[in-house]
Amino acid sequence: MTDTIQHGKYVELKYQVVDAKTHGVLTSVEFPLGYVHGVNDVLSSQVMAELEGRTVSDTISVELDCNKIFGPRDESLVITDYIENVPEEYREVGMTIVMESEEGNRKSFLVTRIDDKTLTIDGNNPLCGRQVIFELEVLTVRDATDAEIAAGGKVSARPELRGVKPVPIH
Repeated sequence: MTDTIQHGKYVELKYQVVDAKTHGVLTSVEFPLGYVHGVNDVLSSQVMAELEGRTVSDTISVELDCNKIFGPRDESLVITDYIENVPEEYREVGMTIVMESEEGNRKSFLVTRIDDKTLTIDGNNPLCGRQVIFELEVLTVRDATDAEIAAGGKVSARPELRGVKPVPIH
């Protein structure tokens, strides 16, 4: 009997996210994504619901309105400053900068544009404001081990490091 995706099953998927308007691939996973269904909801609830009952080699496409997942785009989270005000290690498109407010709240910003004089960062999720299609292929469905259920995903053995002495933490 073939295992189907349901609560407590270990699942591995590969997927890509496609812009619904342009049909361009926005992102894809290089390695399979593994999780325990119903224990670790690693994808949106709509995608998780569509996966329910699927089996190995099934492929599905789920269209999502990212405004419902991430909220509407907030232009106040887009900041442009003179490049000389930005440390050199952050002057690369695609770089993530984590900022902390006076209250101690952290927010990730992505460097989205650089020119000769300015650098722009954006605190919105890159999928914000888009309609996307998650294209998924089910690679593995099996009973999860107790350790996987506790961890919410695959549990790997720690690498054996020979000749390395542990460093005490003070």
